[in-house]
Amino acid sequence: MGTIAIREPLPGPRARQVLAEQADFLPAALASSLPTVVAEGHGAVVTDVDGNRLIDLSGGFGCLAVGHSHPHVVKAIQQQAERFLHTDFSVLPYASYIELADRLAKLAPGSSPKKVALFNSGAEAIENAIKIARQQTGRPALLTFEGAFHGRTMGALTLTSQPSPYKVGFGPFLPEVYRVPFPNPYRNQPPQQLTAQTLETLERMLHTAVDPRTVAAVVVEPIQGEGGFVVPPSDFLPALRTFCDAHGFLLIVDEIQTGYGRTGTFFACEQYGVEPDLLTIGKSIAAGLPLSAVVGRSTIMDGIVAGSIGGTYVGNPVACAAALAVLDVFESEKLVERAQLLGQRLWERLSTWQQKYPLIGDIRGVGAMRACELVLDRETRQPAPQQTAAILQDAARRGVILAKAGIYGNVIRFLMPLVTPLEVLDEALDVVEFAFAEAESNRGSR
Repeated sequence: MGTIAIREPLPGPRARQVLAEQADFLPAALASSLPTVVAEGHGAVVTDVDGNRLIDLSGGFGCLAVGHSHPHVVKAIQQQAERFLHTDFSVLPYASYIELADRLAKLAPGSSPKKVALFNSGAEAIENAIKIARQQTGRPALLTFEGAFHGRTMGALTLTSQPSPYKVGFGPFLPEVYRVPFPNPYRNQPPQQLTAQTLETLERMLHTAVDPRTVAAVVVEPIQGEGGFVVPPSDFLPALRTFCDAHGFLLIVDEIQTGYGRTGTFFACEQYGVEPDLLTIGKSIAAGLPLSAVVGRSTIMDGIVAGSIGGTYVGNPVACAAALAVLDVFESEKLVERAQLLGQRLWERLSTWQQKYPLIGDIRGVGAMRACELVLDRETRQPAPQQTAAILQDAARRGVILAKAGIYGNVIRFLMPLVTPLEVLDEALDVVEFAFAEAESNRGSR
C-alpha cells in the first residue's frame, strides 16, 4: 500500500468550504496555489481536512529539512512552552539563545571566530546584515545580482531582482544598490567563461556606476533559490571572495535556502572553500517556527553599536528550543548525508526524464537541492511556464506537492524534507513523471 491516498478529489468538500471563506477574509494577494487545506503533517506526508494524504516535496519552501512535526522538535517546543514563552532577550536573557549561537558559530564555514545575532525571518536577517555591513564599513552601496531573491521587506526587496510579483508598485526602493548578471550556465554561454565575464562586469561597474570607496558589501546566494536553483560555476564564489578582498568589500552570503544540509554540506559555501564575512540563515533553522540568524566574523559583530540591532521577538525562546532540537536531529539522523543520498536518487530520475521528455531543457542542482527547467524548444530555450503550472497542478491532484521557481516561472524545484524515506520519494517521483508524460501528450495533441 502506497503513502498517497486521495479519498476526495482536490479540493474536497471540507477544503472547498474553508477556501470559500478565504475570499471573504483574506486579500487576493494571499491566495493559495494548492487546492486543499492541511489538517496535519508528519515527516514528508501531509493529510488534508478531507482525509487525503499527500507527499510534500516542497518542504514548506525549504523550511522543513527535518520534516513536518518531528517528534524531537515537538517535544522541545512543548517543554519550552511549559517553562516560559517570551521575555525579550535584551531585557531578560535565557540560555537557549546563547547555546544556539554557540552551535551556529561552530558550524559556520571558515576558521575565523564567529558571533551570532538572532532574528525572526530570512528577510530580517538580510536587513540586519545590510545594516551591519553599512555600519561597520561606513559605506552605503551594495552590489547584488540579477535573479536574486533575498526577501520582501524593503531593504531585502531592493536586493530581490524579480519585479513581478514581488516589487510591483512598492517603490521607491533602497538607494545605492547595483546589480549585475548572475552566471547562469544554462542561459549564458559559453559556461567556461562565465565567472571571468561576471568579474569583468563587476570591475567595469566600479568605473561606470559606483565609486568602490562607497561600496559596503556584495550580497549573493551561493545557489540562487527563487531565481531557479541556478548553480554558478564552481570558481565563481571563490573569485567573488577574492574580488571583495581586493576592494575592501564585505561578502554577505545568503544561505537562507541553501543552508541546513540542503546541498549535501551543512552550508553550500563549504563546498567552495569560501568563508563569508556575514552569513544569513533562515527557513529550516527552527523547523518552520519564526527564527533566523546572522553569523559574522567576531571582528565585525563586536563592532555593532549597542542597541542598534535586535527586536522584541528576535530569538524567541520557543523558536530557540526548536532550533536546538533541529540540530540534534541533524546529528542523530545524519541528515547531511541523507541529503546526498536523496539528491543522488532524485538526480538519477531527473536524468532519465530529460532523455524522455523534450519539455525538460535543463536539470541542475547540488545535493538535495535539485530542479528542472522546462522549455518549449530546446534549441531556442523558450520558457514553458504554462506547462510548468499544469504539471504542478496535475501532481497535486494526484497527491504530490511541488513548488516552482525561476524568473520565468518555468522551473520545478524539489525541496523535500531530508527525512523522506527513499521509497516515499520514489512514489512521489512516479506521480511527477506521470504528470510530465501527460503534459508532453497534451502538447503533442494540439
